[in-house]
Amino acid sequence: MMPAPPSADAAILRPISVGEESGIFLRLRWLIASSTLREMLRTSRLRLSLVILLSALFWGSLFGLFHEAFTFVDSLHAEVISLLFNAFFSSLMVMLVFSTGILLYSGLYTTPEARLLLTLPVRSETIFAHKFQEAFWFSSWGFILLGSPMLTAYGIVRHAPWPFFALLLPFMVAFVAIPATLGGIVCMAMVAWMPRLRLHALSIALGAALLAMIGLAWMALATPRADAMSAAWFEQVFSRLSITEQRMLPSWWLSSGLIEAATRAKDGSVARHQTEALRYLAVLVSNALMLQLVGRQVAARLHRLGASQLVSEIPTRRKRRMSWFDEFLSRAGTARGRPLRLLIVKDLRIFRRDISQWSQFAIFFGLLGLYFWNVRVFNYQHAYAAMIGFLNLAVVGLILSTFTTRFVFPMISLEGRRFWILGLLPVNRDQIVWSKFLFSFIGGIVPCCVLVLLSDTMLGIEPWLIALHEVCCVVLCAGLSGIAVGIGARMPDLREISPSKIASGFGGTLSLVISSLFIIAVVLVTAVPVHLRFAAEERGLATTGWSAADRGVAMGLTAAVVLGLLATFLPLFLGLRAFRRLEP
Repeated sequence: MMPAPPSADAAILRPISVGEESGIFLRLRWLIASSTLREMLRTSRLRLSLVILLSALFWGSLFGLFHEAFTFVDSLHAEVISLLFNAFFSSLMVMLVFSTGILLYSGLYTTPEARLLLTLPVRSETIFAHKFQEAFWFSSWGFILLGSPMLTAYGIVRHAPWPFFALLLPFMVAFVAIPATLGGIVCMAMVAWMPRLRLHALSIALGAALLAMIGLAWMALATPRADAMSAAWFEQVFSRLSITEQRMLPSWWLSSGLIEAATRAKDGSVARHQTEALRYLAVLVSNALMLQLVGRQVAARLHRLGASQLVSEIPTRRKRRMSWFDEFLSRAGTARGRPLRLLIVKDLRIFRRDISQWSQFAIFFGLLGLYFWNVRVFNYQHAYAAMIGFLNLAVVGLILSTFTTRFVFPMISLEGRRFWILGLLPVNRDQIVWSKFLFSFIGGIVPCCVLVLLSDTMLGIEPWLIALHEVCCVVLCAGLSGIAVGIGARMPDLREISPSKIASGFGGTLSLVISSLFIIAVVLVTAVPVHLRFAAEERGLATTGWSAADRGVAMGLTAAVVLGLLATFLPLFLGLRAFRRLEP
């Protein structure tokens, strides 16, 4: 008896191939991107214009700084440029591993979209590829925005041929793909295996961090200081950066390929050097593609396993009680202020449980502290050290402004779905706003003041200038918290559940712009009088007693405090007035 031919329904219900799945998700990505772009052009033209303008100003400023720096270094010791490239790209590679891992953790496991994708008949490797594209974009655009002005300035200073500029984007994209894929592989492995290895992994991580801190302290204290730009200075630079000269690192492939692409032979020909640069590019591309295959295989085996263990993990049975810090915070003070303190405890618990918040906070401030620790290697003149101190103060403020815009600004809006619960509690609406402000201010002032103190101590500046920097840091923390909370209460979005979408809206963009202008104003009104005071000292003018230069410093500090009070209480006043009348 002849077997029956396959029916039309069986042919229609056949499993689709990997290529067809990838095509469906690529079409989905294209539809989402085009819809987002059309929506931005229709409703957020101001935000888009501000982003483009600020990015262009940032790019141009970095290009000018790097052009002057490469011109200066190239005239003295051109061979140090390869060491600088290796150090920059290797540190950036570590940052990309962490940042991509954090982004993929939320994209693959915790978001509503991730939970929806897990219910669909879709291969895990396809889900990984889909979310990796999103994380790769967020990881690469910052590197391109920061690295493109540096490399363009280097090519112009070295009179590089045109293929160098044509190869910049392929080199950067191929390089970013390697640490980004490694971050995704590490993320999936940790989620799948961490429930069984949590205690051991935590012990190993703490031990490694302790050994790293001891090693850095030993290196910093054992290395004598040298005068800037002296022979001993360059010897110290070479010795400290030689650890990045490892030929198995992708950062070395990238820096070597770029240097080869920018080199001309003595007779003016570029063919041999361009061929060598293409070989380095081929090494980067082949390793990136190989890691992508490894990542897809890891996703096929560990993604759903990790998601299942993450959802079904049973916490240890113990008596439900608050931690000692939460207990102390909730009971400290008077009974009248207890609702305010309990709201702060609630926000603190949410912060501790959200890995995307505290991990980014720890990574960025940890790397900044590592940089500040290493500025002690060389001797600085007082005026130069003061200038670096103010720049470090501005960097701390800018990083804090990104966190207040990204995490503090959406806090009022995220209460929208729980607003009916808060309405039933004996809590005043003003207490909700003030709890967000105190949470942001107290949470930011401790790490920021410690980092500024570390920077000033390593630079060896005078005590009165350290005190001035600390006052400015307190002013920045209060002002940035007031701006984020005040504008967040004045312009809430109670229907949106994604904090990233809330922060990327018009209110978040306005908060970031005002915060940046506030930081620039505070730093300028205090840095200019200090610079004039040191300039008077260099000219031999008398600075003993209460001189005009000292009065200028005092006036600048007073102006900074006034700006801080305005930036703190004016947005809070507007936000409180609007929040009292809010009808959710």
